[in-house]
Amino acid sequence: MKRAFTAACAATILALPVTAETIAPGDVTYEDGAVSTSLTGVPGNPEEGAIVMGTKSIGNCVSCHEIGALADVPWQGNIGPALDGVADRWSEAEIRGIVANAKMTYDGSMMPSFYKVSDFIRPGIGFTTKPLAPEDVEPLLTAQQIEDVVAFLVTLKEE
Repeated sequence: MKRAFTAACAATILALPVTAETIAPGDVTYEDGAVSTSLTGVPGNPEEGAIVMGTKSIGNCVSCHEIGALADVPWQGNIGPALDGVADRWSEAEIRGIVANAKMTYDGSMMPSFYKVSDFIRPGIGFTTKPLAPEDVEPLLTAQQIEDVVAFLVTLKEE
């Protein structure tokens, strides 16, 4: 009876969702551009990452990068490097850092900083009649979307 109760308690604990603390954009630690810690503590979903990368209203990564695994997504760009084999060129931590804020790795990069909310060169005050208050600025992608994109990109290895 005692063993059954212990097993039931263990099963209940394991069935509870893991609550992980999301790292805020301003609290991300970059080490030579790489981010070794997951932004969410939750594994990314590669299928969702592919959707983020290929959807114009979300990440729209294909507008600059050619991605063979997303051949069905039209209008792939050539401004950025092709992402086929990206997992052979960079580690997961380096990929996470590049997706979150490529400028931490490549200072002159044209790639958007997808997980950044401050220290912009043009915050918008002089370019709009209704500028956002700094506390209202949201990152282009959520922490989970970053993790999903990273999960997809680490599957892209040379054959």
